[in-house]
Amino acid sequence: MAFFSKTFTALALAASIALPLPAAALDDQQKKEFGEFIKQYLIENPEIMLEVQDALQKKQEAQRLVKANMAIEENTTDIFESKNDVTLGNPKGDVTVVEFFDYNCSYCRHALPDMQAMLKKDKNVRFVLKEFPILGPDSVAAHKVADAFRKLAPEKYADFHVALLGTEGRASDETAIAVATSLGVSEDKIRAEMAKSPNDGIVQATYQLASSLGISGTPSYVIGNELVPGAVGLDDLEAKVKNMRSCGKTAC
Repeated sequence: MAFFSKTFTALALAASIALPLPAAALDDQQKKEFGEFIKQYLIENPEIMLEVQDALQKKQEAQRLVKANMAIEENTTDIFESKNDVTLGNPKGDVTVVEFFDYNCSYCRHALPDMQAMLKKDKNVRFVLKEFPILGPDSVAAHKVADAFRKLAPEKYADFHVALLGTEGRASDETAIAVATSLGVSEDKIRAEMAKSPNDGIVQATYQLASSLGISGTPSYVIGNELVPGAVGLDDLEAKVKNMRSCGKTAC
């Protein structure tokens, strides 16, 4: 009974605080006593703090999703139809999966087989690769080479992507050039294309887009109206694609 009494008292006090009382409604002694009561109650029931933390996280996640959904609606063309991105799979597929990635992202490497398996199993999915170099100068350099390669040999970009993302160690200018030359595009041509049309503006536009979506890490996916952060795995991606076909949303 003592617990229920204390709980009732705490709720009553919380309700009283919620009332629009003037600041002077409690005198100094009452404020002190009230503070001591709250402190003692939390010490005796620390699990409440976990509940509060969980509620805060859920609230923040809900706010993040609302912000992301609005950003997706406002930037649909840049997300799904940018001429600077590479499309794999069926270019006229009924569902599009967009992946923000970095060639030095270990999680992106682990997620690579998910993309490959999806494209092999599902012949009606459209997969868009959006280069998002955020892991230092080596990443920026590797993506510059990738951009030049895309412009010179777009039909070989899928092979380039798999080879560079699967390379052991850090991706860099040197490793990216090595992959490009192994696929038949000379270093001279790559360097000339990089000088002719640097991708600085493309990268900055991607940074701004990611910021508006609330993306801070890779991989991050956009499917339909949902931002999907992290390497969530093939099963989760396939389930969201299936739902898109079923009800037009990632969660039916």
